[in-house]
Amino acid sequence: MIIHPSRKVSSLALALAVLVLLPTLASAHQPRLTESRLTQVVNPEISKAYYGTLIGEPDVYRIEATTPFSLYVNVLVPERLGQKKDVSAVVLKDGTQIAVLEGATFEWKEFFEPFGYDTYWQGPEYKARVEAGTYEIRVWSSNNDSKYSLAIGEIEAFDLKETVNALTLIPKLKKDFFNISPVDFIFSPFGYGLILIMFILAFAFGFAYRFILKKFASSTGRGVPKNIGRGDRVLRFAIAVFLFVWAITTTWSPLLLFFSGFALFEAIFSWCGFYAALGRNSCPVE
Repeated sequence: MIIHPSRKVSSLALALAVLVLLPTLASAHQPRLTESRLTQVVNPEISKAYYGTLIGEPDVYRIEATTPFSLYVNVLVPERLGQKKDVSAVVLKDGTQIAVLEGATFEWKEFFEPFGYDTYWQGPEYKARVEAGTYEIRVWSSNNDSKYSLAIGEIEAFDLKETVNALTLIPKLKKDFFNISPVDFIFSPFGYGLILIMFILAFAFGFAYRFILKKFASSTGRGVPKNIGRGDRVLRFAIAVFLFVWAITTTWSPLLLFFSGFALFEAIFSWCGFYAALGRNSCPVE
């Protein structure tokens, strides 16, 4: 398979950004969207947060354990006006009930999670060292119509894949689970950290590209330090703003943020990479 050069650049930029952002997720749950009424939980000791909405019947989370393990379960709901704090769960081992997390009578506590910049009501939890077997965690509410987050596991573990997954899911969770704009993610260290890193990468790429052309094509129109005039600079700035707004109000795409940063670089330094490749110059003649 042939990979286009622009895809190589974007993949490298994303990989570098993710590696730098990994420390900000060191104590966060791996997010998961619950897409069916029955969810198979893999590696139950690894901390995960399952986001679901009850639709007429309980949701079931199943664990198939061949060895003893530490089981941790916590029920949460989004902190939003009108949100019911009535979500409960029951833990069963091989069909036998071993714990009930009763939400209707529990004194829920407000909990702020900084990495997604979200606030929850934290409900009942269960923690125990358990034997091998088949476990089910059944989640329900009074009318089985509530939103909830089910945390399973306590060991925080984020790698490159999980960081990319979190970046993909968090804007969607903002919109569909918390009913707020993805723009809110900008206050998270993960959010503003991503913006900063993608802009730094874009500026570094711009400086490197311009330096290479200036060094090896100085005798041609491609090697000039400035090649766009005021009108083109304003256009580049407008493109930068448009791409930035598009990114933070939708999917938080690292690629959109990178090109927003690169367009800003062009506007600041009166230099266009595309014009440079073509040897074009729109600077006014002195």
